[in-house]
Amino acid sequence: MNEAKLDVIVKAINLMEYTMTITSNRKRYPVKHLTLVKRIQNRCMDIYEYLLDANRLKLDTSKSERQELQTKAISCCDKLSCYVELSMKLKLIGSDTVGYWQKQINDVKYMSIAWRSKDKER
Repeated sequence: MNEAKLDVIVKAINLMEYTMTITSNRKRYPVKHLTLVKRIQNRCMDIYEYLLDANRLKLDTSKSERQELQTKAISCCDKLSCYVELSMKLKLIGSDTVGYWQKQINDVKYMSIAWRSKDKER
């Protein structure tokens, strides 16, 4: 399962890079939407940090703490997804951007869910 954990962290890094690129563009996200930008950026960074921290915990000694971090990452994916949808409704981004962004979020989310489920079986 180590490979899957590494894969989900790599996906989280890619999500973070994409998110920062999109939200740093002031033509897309003018200053008046700074609160939304901060929340979006913070959530994607939280996802990465939760997954990285969970990966560092040993399953045999810190199973519940590890699952808690995985759950937090999954919850952050849901929040980030909502903020991306809000961005589209505010006409800050188009449907192509939303589709690509949501796919990245869902990849991280469902890989995290699979990892957590696998941990629960052990």
